[in-house]
Amino acid sequence: MSEPTLLNKEIRDWLMDCGLFDQLLPVDFAAASGYFSISTIAQGEAIFHEGDAGSFMCILHTGQVAVQKTGPDGQPVTIATLRSGRAFGEMAVLDGERRSASCIAATDCQLLNLGKDSLEKMLNDAPKIAAKIIRALAVSLSKRLRMADGQLLSQQV
Repeated sequence: MSEPTLLNKEIRDWLMDCGLFDQLLPVDFAAASGYFSISTIAQGEAIFHEGDAGSFMCILHTGQVAVQKTGPDGQPVTIATLRSGRAFGEMAVLDGERRSASCIAATDCQLLNLGKDSLEKMLNDAPKIAAKIIRALAVSLSKRLRMADGQLLSQQV
């Protein structure tokens, strides 16, 4: 096995820091790091738009991301602000549907990206690690859905 590059080590450290993948072993993080990339997004830049095809997902390392949906008047409405450690864009990558919202850099951001193609490659090359990553994303989505359900209920009362 080749020596991990500096970039791979940085990606591994970011994956370990984000808190999403507590089920992964140190060796898993090292293997998974080869499938992720890093990007820097300037404040105000769109990461993706509502309705786009979902070809990648992100994990926010530093900065804040505004999640926006188009309101009835056609204007964007911020429905959430994401902070470091948060995964986003994973729904479209997992289910193949179009983006359900736009994500805009509210501040300068550093992101870990996982492309749909890279996830497929990981499923073929390292299925156990890919399964742990997909499970962690499913748990994260499940928690968010439960929170949203609770918010909906509190609005009904």
